[in-house]
Amino acid sequence: MFKPLLLAFAGGLLLLAGAARAADTADTSLVLLTENFPPYNMAKNGKNFAQDENIEGIAVDIVRETFKRAGVPYSLTLRFPWERIYKLALEKPGYGVFVMARLPERETLFKWVGPIGPDDWVMLARADSQLVLEALQQARKYKIGAYKGDAIAETLARQGLAPVLVLRDQDNAKKLVAGQIDLWATGDPAGRFLARQEGVTGLKTVLRFNSTELYLALNKEVPDEVVARLQAALDQLRKEGKVDEIMARYL
Repeated sequence: MFKPLLLAFAGGLLLLAGAARAADTADTSLVLLTENFPPYNMAKNGKNFAQDENIEGIAVDIVRETFKRAGVPYSLTLRFPWERIYKLALEKPGYGVFVMARLPERETLFKWVGPIGPDDWVMLARADSQLVLEALQQARKYKIGAYKGDAIAETLARQGLAPVLVLRDQDNAKKLVAGQIDLWATGDPAGRFLARQEGVTGLKTVLRFNSTELYLALNKEVPDEVVARLQAALDQLRKEGKVDEIMARYL
C-alpha cells in the first residue's frame, strides 16, 4: 500500500514540475532591441528611438508575426547605437537583438532564430567612379567608409583594411558623394535604401565580397523551449510564403 502511494506522489510531483516548466516558458517575456537598419528595421519617424508600433520594416514584420505564432510575449525598442544594444543582448537574460549577421565568432555568444533575410556585403562607389575591383584586398589602397560596430567594419579591420568609421551608416552615402571616401562598405539592400533616404542615387557596386544571413540573436539564458517555438513559427511562416510576402511589401 505504501509503495503505490509513493509512486503516485512522485508521479504527481513530476506532473507539477512539468506544468511549472510549461508555465515558465509561456510566461517568458523577451525584451527585443533593434536599430535603424532600413529596410529591415526602422523608426517610422526616422529618429533613433522608437518603441513597439512606431517601428517598421521587413525584419520587424517577420519578428512580430513569428512571436505571435509562437505565443511568446515581448516588448520592442529601437535605439542607438548598435554597440549598446548588442552589449545589452549579450549580457542581459531575456534580451534579444535583431537583425544580426550570424558569424563564426558570434556563434556561441547567442541563441539564434532565423534566417530572417539576406545581407550581401558590397563596396559601393559614386556613379562616375572608374574603380574596378576583383578582390577585397585590392580595396586596401582606397579610403573605405563603414559603420562602427557593424560586422562588415569588423571584418575589414581584421583583414587590415582600416575602414573610416561613422556612427550612422547613411552618413557614408553623403561622404561618398562629397569625395571624403572612395568606397562605402555596406549591406545590400540596406545601403541603397539608406542612400535613397539621403537623396543619393546612382551608386555603383564595384565589388560583392560576402553573402550572409541575418538573424534574431537571443541571450544565452533564454530557455531552449522558447527558442525552439520561435524557430518553428518562423519556419512555418517561410513555408507558407509569408516571409516572401513581407519582403515584397518593402523591396
